[in-house]
Amino acid sequence: MNLLLANMNPLEHIASRELFRIGTGFVFTNHMFMITLAALLLIVVIPLAVGKKRIIRTGFGNVIEAACVYIREEIARPFLKQHTDKYVPYLWTIFFFILTMNLLGLIPLESIIWLFTGIEKTHLGGTATANVYVTGALALLSFMLFNLAGVHENGLVNYVKNFAPKVPLFILPFIFFIEVVSSFVRVFSLAVRLFANMFAGHVLLLTLLGFIAMFKNFPVATASVIFIVIMSMMEIFVAFLQAYIFTFLTTIFIGFSVHQDH
Repeated sequence: MNLLLANMNPLEHIASRELFRIGTGFVFTNHMFMITLAALLLIVVIPLAVGKKRIIRTGFGNVIEAACVYIREEIARPFLKQHTDKYVPYLWTIFFFILTMNLLGLIPLESIIWLFTGIEKTHLGGTATANVYVTGALALLSFMLFNLAGVHENGLVNYVKNFAPKVPLFILPFIFFIEVVSSFVRVFSLAVRLFANMFAGHVLLLTLLGFIAMFKNFPVATASVIFIVIMSMMEIFVAFLQAYIFTFLTTIFIGFSVHQDH
C-alpha cells in the first residue's frame, strides 16, 4: 500500500524512466529494457516451441503455428498474392514482437520485485508500446518496408509514377502532393493508434487502482477491484487486437505498394 500511495500519478507507471546511462549521450530506459526483454523472450521461446519438425504440433507450438498460418493465409495472401511468402516473415515478426511487448506491459514487474525483495522504485517494467517513440519507430520500419517493396517490385520510375496518376495537368501537382502526404499519414496512423490504445488502457487501470488508496473504504475498493479485473481482461484482448491491427494495416500498405494496378 505504501508503494501504491507513493505513486498516485498513473503516468508514473507508463512513463519512460532512466535506468542507467553510458557516458553522456546514451540513456538506457525502462522501455528499452522491456523491448530487449521481449526480443530475448521471442528469440528463446519461439525456437523452443516450434524448433523440432513435427507432422502435428501440440501445446504452445501449435498455438504459434496456428497464428502464423492465419497471418499468412487470411491476412497476407489476399493482399500480397504471389508476394506473400516474400514479406510474411516480417509480418510474423512484427505481430509477435508487438504482442509480446503489449503483454509484458500488463505485468506489474516493479511491484512484483518490491513484493519479493522490498526494493522500491527499481523502475523496471512498463509498457513500451505506450511510448509514442517506440510505436513511431515500429511504424517507420513498416513505412520503409512498404516503400522499398514498391520500388523493388515495380521499379523506381513506375513506383513514383503511382503518386501521379493520369489526371489533367493543371491538378497534377496537387494530386502528387496529396499522394505523398497520404503515404506519410500511414506512418502516423500506425504509430498513434497503437500508442493511444495502450496508453489509455493503462491510465484507466492505474486510475482505478488509485481509487483504493485515495478513498480507503470497502465499497470503493470492492468496486475498483471488480472493474480492474474486467478491464484487465479487456486489456489482454486489446493487446492481441492492436498487434493484429498493426500487422493487418502494414499488410494492406505493402499490398498497395506492390500491386499498383489496384
